Parts: sequence; structure tokens; C-alpha cells
Amino acid sequence: MTLLQATTTAATIEVLDPATGELVGSIPAGGDAEADAAVSAARAALPDWSPRPAAERAALLKSWAGALREHVEELAELQTRENGRPLGEMRGGLEAGVDTIEQYAELGPLHRGRSLSGSEDATDFMVREPRGVAALLVPWNDPLAIACGQIAAALVTGNTVVYKPSERTPLSGRRIVELFDGPDGVLNLLLGDGRAGAPLVAHPGVDVVVHTGSVETGRKIAAGCAPALKKALLELGGKDPLIVDEGVDPAWAAEQAASGAFTATGQLCTSVERIYVHGSLADPFLEALVSRAASLVVGNGLDPETDVGPLVDERQRRIVHDHVREAVAAGAELLTGGEPAEGPGFFYPATVLSGVEGMMRIMREETFGPVAPVQVVASFEAALEEANSTSYGLAASVLTSSQANAQRAWRELEAGTVKVNSVWGGAPGGAAEPRKASGTGFGYGPELLDELTQTKVVHVEPAP
Repeated sequence: MTLLQATTTAATIEVLDPATGELVGSIPAGGDAEADAAVSAARAALPDWSPRPAAERAALLKSWAGALREHVEELAELQTRENGRPLGEMRGGLEAGVDTIEQYAELGPLHRGRSLSGSEDATDFMVREPRGVAALLVPWNDPLAIACGQIAAALVTGNTVVYKPSERTPLSGRRIVELFDGPDGVLNLLLGDGRAGAPLVAHPGVDVVVHTGSVETGRKIAAGCAPALKKALLELGGKDPLIVDEGVDPAWAAEQAASGAFTATGQLCTSVERIYVHGSLADPFLEALVSRAASLVVGNGLDPETDVGPLVDERQRRIVHDHVREAVAAGAELLTGGEPAEGPGFFYPATVLSGVEGMMRIMREETFGPVAPVQVVASFEAALEEANSTSYGLAASVLTSSQANAQRAWRELEAGTVKVNSVWGGAPGGAAEPRKASGTGFGYGPELLDELTQTKVVHVEPAP
């Protein structure tokens, strides 16, 4: 194991508890020298690591998974103190992440090439080889669940890793690396913000970059990879729609909408960010949604009574409030919430807006907060058209009792994951390939093993 904690600069980044504003810890800001040291260590470890049997690599991952399971409570609490999400959500995310490590440990040894038909005296076959050094840039909103899957997939296929957690949640990232007991240079930690991330992406020793985060950062990463034509695997933002069709139970639909919009304080790329409800049930749906939103307890994520934790920092709370305020100024009606909480921490209540229009920023740009903007539509066709009207294409949900409309939804919605009659499901348990500006490639599932390897075709003939 390599822990790169030394830094050549005095600059540091403070990690604040978003529920209290108190200091949790600090990390070095990082830079070119730190990125180069991490990549060099990964590069040096590659010749020994890649040829090892896949079963040996898998055994090491299973051992790591076991160590993480022994520290679930510690790691879940550390995540909550860094990003504010309720402790139960962070515990569940971590447990899912450990399950994913074990999944890749099982799949890795089975991830092989195949034989091809050859001539009578020749043999053709395809083999899968690691890409080399994988740079993993992991977000703050579900940091360990995502890190566990990406690290495991990269390592089990024979790559070495430079893992850069978000500067907002670096302490939990550092801790899972401390619990990894593997050869030097195989898993390397790089702490810092963009000052470390940019040189990591551009480093000539990096062969593949995996990033989960914003569209803006994803575009910068793609540009940084372009000169060397290195592979960039990007899962970016979402402005995920929910369509509520006529004929469904409005109370049930409102519960689904509330779960999708307010879980994790709306800070998931697959959160419900815009809702299109058929006019025939708009009134009872809105009444039930407002009632549910108003009943949610806003508080510290360490409190078991909390439903909605704080936003990750003041900058994010300002973005959320700006979206709400602009929508109201443009004619939307604020039905509940809509004002930052007073006192310490970065709290924002579950908020419901009606009367929104498609051109409002709250319906077109990622809000990433506990806001449910509702637009009333006259038909299912109109809802489909509105749902496809943005530049995002990560996920979409449809609530309908019509089998025909369910089929239309999954065929016509321009999203990598379409969920029918549930706002949850799909990746990371399976696989998903984003559409449009929401990213490129498979970031989850067995297909991630394909993304992190490359195919070599071998032709062999006997010598004369």
C-alpha cells in the first residue's frame, strides 16, 4: 500500500462538517509534484501487478472487503461528518460498496478473452489486458460506495490505481486506503482539489481516467485527455425527470416523488430534479407532495430522526436557493420550503414549486438540492417531449398504470436508465451508459471491467 501524504506546498484545504460548520480535518491542496509521485508509484508497480493471476488479485480484494466490513460504523460516521448525509444512508451506501468489491472479485477471474476461428494451421484468439494506470476521481455525495466499485474493478483487471477523493470528503477516502493491505504502488492516494486533479488527468503516465461528477468538470477532464487520446470514462450530472401519468394513485406518486427529490438532500446524480404531472391529478398530487415535504425532519445526519441533512457547503446552498428564487421571480409558486435555515450548518428544507415552466433554470440546469419543481402537462406525449428537452440524459422515471405508456417511456426517453413505477433501481447494481451531456461509457456493473481493459487479437501460425 502507498499512502502519499507528503506535500511540497504549504497550502491546505479545510474539511468542514456541513451540519455544524466545525472543522473535521484538513488535507494538503496537492499539485503537480504530488500527482507525479502518485502516478510514478502506480507505474512502477504495474509490471509486477498486471501479470499476477486474476484469482490472486481477487483474493486481495476480498480481504479488503472484509476489513472494510469491520469498520462500517466508523466509515459511515466519517462520511456523514464530511458530507452531511444521514448516517443510515451512508451506512447503506458503504455496505453496497463492499458488496460491489466482492462482486468484482468474483467476476474478475471470469473476465477472459475468446478463441476465434482460424485456418487449419493457425490459431486466432482475443485476450483482455489492463489499460495500465487508472486515475479515479471520485465525488463527495456517495464517496465510498463509488470508490469501492471503481477501485475494485480497476485492480481486479490488473490496472494500478491513483485514487483522488473529492476535497470535500477526503478523510473517509484516506481511511479506506489505510485499510487496504496490498503491494506498494498498487493503490495510491492523491489528496487535493483541482490543483492535484488537473495534472493527474494530463499526466502522460495515466492510461485511463474515470470520473463521476459535474458536467463542467467532465468537459475539462475530456479536454485534458484529448491530446494523448487517452480513454475518459465519465458519469456526469443529471436533471432527471419524473413523469406522473393519469390514472395513478396521486398519494403513491407523491411519495415516490418525495423519495426521489429529497433523499440525500437531493444531492444524487439520479435524484428527481423535475416533475411532469398530468393535469387530471395535479391538485391531489401537489397536496400530498407538499404534506410529505413539510413532514420531513431537517437536521444533523448523525441524528437518527433526521430525514433531510444539510447541503454539503454554503456554495451549494447558494446555488439551490438561487434556482428557487429565480423560479419564483419568474412566476412559479412556492408551496413549501424555499428559505435557508438560520443558524450554523448549511441546511435547506424540502421545497416544492408549482407553476414552473420549461425554460426556467430550475427545469434545465442541475440544482442538486431538496427541491421538487412540478410542471402540469396535458398529455403523456407532452410529458415525454418535456422530459427529453434538456441536454442531460442520465436517468428518468415514469409512474403509469398503462402498459402501452410504460413501453413508450423506455423506448422514447433519452436516458441511460429508465425506471417504470419506481424512482430507484438500475445502476450501480447493474449497468448504465449515460446519454447526451451526462457522460460516456459504463461506470458500473460487469461492463466496467470491459471499459478498464483493452482487447488484443493474437494470430499464431507454426514456423516453417
